[in-house]
Amino acid sequence: MKLTISDRDLLFKPLQTVSGIVERRHTLPILLNTLISIRDGKLALVTTDLEIEAEAISNIPELENQGSLQMTVSVRKLQDILRALPSGSPVELIRSENRLQIVSGKSRFSLQLLPAEDFPRMTRDNEACNTSFTLTQQILKKHLQRVSHAMAQQDLRYYLNGTLLLIEDNKLMLVATDTHRLAITSFDLDRQFEKSETIIPRKTVLELIRQLEDSDKPVTVEIYSKKICFHFSDAVLVSKVISGKFIDFRRAIPQTSVFQFDINRLDFLHALQRTAIISSSNDLFRNVHLNITNGKLNISAKNKEQEEAQEEIEIVYSNETIDTSFNIVYLMEVLNNLDSEHVRCSFESMQSAILITLPDDDQFNHVLMPMRE
Repeated sequence: MKLTISDRDLLFKPLQTVSGIVERRHTLPILLNTLISIRDGKLALVTTDLEIEAEAISNIPELENQGSLQMTVSVRKLQDILRALPSGSPVELIRSENRLQIVSGKSRFSLQLLPAEDFPRMTRDNEACNTSFTLTQQILKKHLQRVSHAMAQQDLRYYLNGTLLLIEDNKLMLVATDTHRLAITSFDLDRQFEKSETIIPRKTVLELIRQLEDSDKPVTVEIYSKKICFHFSDAVLVSKVISGKFIDFRRAIPQTSVFQFDINRLDFLHALQRTAIISSSNDLFRNVHLNITNGKLNISAKNKEQEEAQEEIEIVYSNETIDTSFNIVYLMEVLNNLDSEHVRCSFESMQSAILITLPDDDQFNHVLMPMRE
């Protein structure tokens, strides 16, 4: 069986779309492969890790009269080969028994194949879709980026290793927390829905951020009892959801703001980045000290060698002096994942958590717990 593709990008680009979920190592060799299906001029590539499945579909008219083909081959090796070939170069795929030959110009490669019938698929045929809605890729990506950094990683409380997707009436809310910080963002949908709570796994959230475009192209979200499905840009991402009950996050949001100031986001972020040079990367708790006084925010950090960094930013503030400390990495992450010009920092008391909001957007809240000196 021989197929000819005029441009390696016709195979390389959809392969890049689905390759992100494939682990470098796995106990099941076939999970290191991609399922390639070619029929009637359509190319479909599928990868899975048994928790997430990614599929990319492309129309390639030149394949219409070249027959059908289905096989599985190593994702990484195929991707590396195609990446190394010159852009626009033609590629021939020649299948013979359990081998795939890839020929381009004077380059020739032979890769091992595994049976296509052994490739596991995540089916949704017998499940009823509970909720379905469509929004732009830009909006979904923007709001996922706002909260993704606050997700827990390999926490024994498994329901924290992801992002809560909460739908109430016509509002969609995304929530993530590792109990040291809490990020909440929300936006309006185009119609009313029944209340539903779905916990999207961490890996799925990060893969969505990687694949979604900063454009007005649509993405359709389908929520099932045990899975969630995203359709966008000739690609489909299906993921199992995390079972369990998410924490009552609303109790962690400060209800009053006794001390408050607005600050330019980039000025604050860049000052923290410079201060982080001195903050020891080997220190598990990389704390930064904030001294908030009349008209000034003083930022300082020390390391084990007693080296020190200091920054000063002018702010509009005329209340009592606040001395507090936070994890500098956590502070930088929240500021780095926002796109607003200014942020608002609020405190209930001198030793309380900091609440970071946006002056022109009441749909975002980020709570960060202080550190002990």
